[in-house]
Amino acid sequence: MDQRRDPRGALVRPYAVTLGRTEPLRDIALEAVLSCTPTQQAESRFAGHDKYRIATVCEGRAQSLAEIAAYTRMPLGVARVLVADMLAEGLLTLHTAAPAVGFAERMNLLGRVLSGLREL
Repeated sequence: MDQRRDPRGALVRPYAVTLGRTEPLRDIALEAVLSCTPTQQAESRFAGHDKYRIATVCEGRAQSLAEIAAYTRMPLGVARVLVADMLAEGLLTLHTAAPAVGFAERMNLLGRVLSGLREL
């Protein structure tokens, strides 16, 4: 969101947006993919300005946590706390690419991806 349209500008401190919290309710990776349905976006209107901005960014197109922070121009820590809150409130959907696996399985997967990219 453009700060010219946001009447608060940069006057609101990050700790005020997160109510003083610096840690999210759950750990969310930077590359975690999140989306928002039209129903979730409509419900987010009542959750506050910043949560509505996040829902608007994610409605219709899945976004990573890093992209959400960039598009909304929020500090990453603030976006992480708000996104975790929104997940707990059912205002966003978290998509996982693969089940939780150990280090060896991840390295195997990365090796297969690298091989596939080299074949292109």
